[in-house]
Amino acid sequence: MTTSLRPLIFAWQFLTAVPLSRDLHDPAPSELAGSMVWYPFVGVLLGGVLAGTDVLLTRWLSHEVVTALLILLLVGVTRGLHQDGLADTLDGLAGGRTSSDRLNIMRDSRIGAIGATGLFLSLMLRYSALLALPEAIRFPALLCMPAIGRWAMVVGAYRASYARAEGGLAAPFLAHLSSKHVISATVIAGCLTVWAFGPIPAVAALMIGGLVSRLATLFCRQYFGGITGDTLGATNEVVEVCFVLLIPLLTSLS
Repeated sequence: MTTSLRPLIFAWQFLTAVPLSRDLHDPAPSELAGSMVWYPFVGVLLGGVLAGTDVLLTRWLSHEVVTALLILLLVGVTRGLHQDGLADTLDGLAGGRTSSDRLNIMRDSRIGAIGATGLFLSLMLRYSALLALPEAIRFPALLCMPAIGRWAMVVGAYRASYARAEGGLAAPFLAHLSSKHVISATVIAGCLTVWAFGPIPAVAALMIGGLVSRLATLFCRQYFGGITGDTLGATNEVVEVCFVLLIPLLTSLS
């Protein structure tokens, strides 16, 4: 395996349930940080799967059924990683009085009432927003949605501290994430959105996504003492939903 491809393989294997190589194990912390450059690219690939499936299935099924199947497909391919992070984050916020209490609750594998409610609302908003997309931008919106969400994780992770003193899954990613990594990820996301929607909607979408991700990081610093893999997953979910809700408005600006 070419050394330069290792970060891309790690990004794919971390963000999806589809293994590409069984030979790559124990990545170095610098490789984990480098893999975040490729998060938007992995998002593009996931978006391509969604957009292609949409084109194929709408020949035979209604938009309502296809939209529900697309959400099911995305959750399945990504093994529900980000949905789990959103539910855990909400449970922690609802059930803990201190940062330590909230982090302990987030480690519980069981989902609470607030987490379940938040997850349901997130899926409902995503479904409604996708269903309401104008036909002219449905394909590019499906293509870009996963890329914007995964790019937002990179932006949110930059110069953020890890919440747990003992370390955890996201700690090695944060330790070596540099401005070069963030800029490279932004170039990938920016080129995609400019190609898909034009410069004005693309810049607006990136500015909103970046603002939401940084506000989420500040919020997590206040309530958790830093960020975790779960809070990054929650950031992905929030930014993706915001994107599909707002992109029809943003495209009208051009």
